[in-house]
Formats: sequence, structure tokens, C-alpha cells
Amino acid sequence: MKTKLFSFFLLLGFFAIAQPKQLLNFNKDSTQFFLSDEGAAYLASLPLKCILQPYPNKINHTAISDSDQVLTPIQQHPSFYGCFDWHSSVHGHWMLVELLKKYPHLANEAAIRKVLSTTLTAANIQIETNYFKGALSRSFERTYGWAWLLKLQESLITWNDPDAKKWSAALNPLCDTVINLWRVFLPKQTYPNRTGVHPNTAFGLSFALDYARTVHNTAFEQDLIKSAKQLYLKDKAAPTKWEPDGSDFFSASLMEADLMRKVLNKPAFMAWFNTWLTLKDLEHLSEVPKVSDRTDLQIVHLDGLCFSRSWCMAGIAKSLPALDKRRTLLLKASSKLLKASLPNVVSGNYGGEHWLASFAVYAILEQH
Repeated sequence: MKTKLFSFFLLLGFFAIAQPKQLLNFNKDSTQFFLSDEGAAYLASLPLKCILQPYPNKINHTAISDSDQVLTPIQQHPSFYGCFDWHSSVHGHWMLVELLKKYPHLANEAAIRKVLSTTLTAANIQIETNYFKGALSRSFERTYGWAWLLKLQESLITWNDPDAKKWSAALNPLCDTVINLWRVFLPKQTYPNRTGVHPNTAFGLSFALDYARTVHNTAFEQDLIKSAKQLYLKDKAAPTKWEPDGSDFFSASLMEADLMRKVLNKPAFMAWFNTWLTLKDLEHLSEVPKVSDRTDLQIVHLDGLCFSRSWCMAGIAKSLPALDKRRTLLLKASSKLLKASLPNVVSGNYGGEHWLASFAVYAILEQH
């Protein structure tokens, strides 16, 4: 056990506060680990320092006149202008909320609450909401940013905290707008986006389904289930040998399976899964991707791929029988991939620092 702990802490030497404080807590046989308060505070510091940082900024905006072309990021998106792009800011907000919930004694709690109270105001969210009402901006952040927005609101709604209630109320108009846009879009989506980056349809549907069930929005839930079945139920033999692409942060095949375990009951999912991924497929997807240049904003996506594969594998394993060989493989691979990329959360380059911590935290939380 001492050898395992020593190796693991070497792996986590990237944390500036690694000595003398312990960032992870282990169970008795070192097969599971949990973020310590110190580890949570450190990870929270990453989005905390960029949520109010407007530049560099990747603005995904279609201008219709000079007047809206010259707006600064904070004028255009007063809530979600930091962390390089809109969606990274949104899931940075989610991460801060989730860590506040799970770790009520964070050393940087006051700073986090101050930042969230600055960005998540009714006035700011109204401007964000108005942006989605433009004729050419209704597909803005569809559906990756939409999914993270609903995940943020899901986290707030399930937290009995005065600030959370205030932030959630402010966020409601934007969430309602996105849900309405999503419900209009779903019947129009004849084909899924099977990509390993932002437009991945299965990822968006999966997070949206979590939200719809949490808030008991049965109409939205049924729309999502209908769409998922229409797009994916007949799929067989995932082409896993084509994964990963050079800039993937999602596994298209695993993300689809993670969605379908939520859509189908266990017998139906097992029947579908047995024709979708083989043991050989899962062994291939368990391989740690090589990241050749973490200063490249696209190549660094592959660090995120480890985290998203990890959370998908942990989720899928929960739906498999205890003696299924694939379950054992998935659980081991989930842990392996998570451990492999944890040191890269802080690469010293903004291309990874502005978003990777959110993926890491989500993957860690999905282990339990």
C-alpha cells in the first residue's frame, strides 16, 4: 500500500500545495479516492482566477451590424465572458458551485461566493437571455453550452443554500429560453452529431436528461428520450478503431452508450449494449491518448478525453452485471484514465487551465 500511495502522490506532484497537505483521501485498499478539502480548494482556484478574465477570448458570434461587432466580451456576455469562451465559463461556474456544495469548508469559499454573486445576477442574465433571441444566435452554443448551463442550474436547484437560491432564480430565464430552443430543435435533428468535440449530440442529450429528471420536467424528458431512441436505438458495432481524432475530448461511442443507459431500462440497455461495444472495443478505448503539445489549444483536448472517457466508463459500469468482464474492465480503465490525466490539469498553459479542471471534477464525482 505504501508503494501505491507513493507512486500516486508522485503523479500528483503538479499541485503547488501538494506538500505537506494531502490532496486525496484513499479508502483502505487504495482502490478509491476522494478529493480532500485542500485538493478541492486548489482545483476551484483555476476557474476562480479566469471567470473574470476577459482575454484571451474566443467569441463565437455572428455579427449583423457594426454596432454588435464592436462589443467587448463583457458587454456581450456579462455573466459568461471569462475563461476563454462562453461554455468554459459556464462549466467553470458549475464546478465552483459543485465544490461549494460538496466541500462546505473550502478555504476560498468567500472568494467563490463573491465571484458568483458578481456574475449570476438578474441584470446580467437578462442580457445573456436576450442574446439567444436574435435571429442568428438561436443556435449559439447548441448543444454543448446549453447542456452545461442546465447542469449548472441542476446543481443550484439541488442545493439548499440562500446564495444558491438567489443565483438559481437569476438563471431561470436563460434556462427556460434554452429549453424552449432545444425542444424546437429536437424534432428537426434528423441525424446525430457523432463528433468528439462540442457538437456531440449524445453528450447534450445526456446532461439535458439529467436536468429534466431532477426538476421533473416530464415533457422535456419525453422529448429527449424520443430523440435519443430515434437517433441511436438502431446503432450497432461502434467504429471504435476510428477513435480518437486529433482534437477529441469526447469518445463518440462511449458518450452514446452513457446516454442510452439513462434512456433504456436495464434489460433493454444490455441488449443494445451487447451489439454496440465488444470487450476488444473497450480495451482500445482504455488506452491513454498521447498529448504531443499541451500549448496547442486543439491537441490539449486529448487530456479532457481521458476525463470524459473515465466518467462514461464509470457510469456504464453501473448498468452492467457484477460478474460481467466488461464491468471490471470499465471500472479499472475509468480509474486509470482519471489518474493519467490528473497531473495535466495544471499544465501551465491557459489552453488547458481554463477548462480541464471542470472535466476532472466531474470525472472524480462520477467515480462514486
